[in-house]
Amino acid sequence: MGLLLCKWWMTLWLTALHPFYASVTEISHDAGKKELQVSCRIFTDDLENTLKAQFKTSFDITHPANRKQVEGYVAAYLAQHLTVSLDGKNVPLHFIGYKIEEDAVWSFLEAENVPVPKKVQVKNDLLYERHPTQTNMVHVLVGGERKSAKLDNPKDVAVMGF
Repeated sequence: MGLLLCKWWMTLWLTALHPFYASVTEISHDAGKKELQVSCRIFTDDLENTLKAQFKTSFDITHPANRKQVEGYVAAYLAQHLTVSLDGKNVPLHFIGYKIEEDAVWSFLEAENVPVPKKVQVKNDLLYERHPTQTNMVHVLVGGERKSAKLDNPKDVAVMGF
């Protein structure tokens, strides 16, 4: 993930006494498979509390009694708060699943039969409704070229050309 992400996590660690709300979304186009692969890293407690409030229910995202139900909550939330458009066309993302890694939830989505884009637009307002200081980092990789954007609440759209 590179030096940029390492510096970002160091800043996060140093600001542990002051609440810091952030997510990281990685979007990668695989030209050989014609796939768009998306992963989102969100702090476990932030995502769990947001999902509990939105769906008015109680569960443990780390050890769910009903994994399919919790995956449904995560999928629905991501569909509402993360959209990708390629060359002006909205791309339907299919939720694959999630895994817990340390203090975060990694969620995985994909889109198939996607040609190489020239323009990528990402709308990402994950956790904005709960955290006014939320920051969402977006990294996009197309044809070996990587571009990044930092979206601070309320800014929720990044456009990148390739």
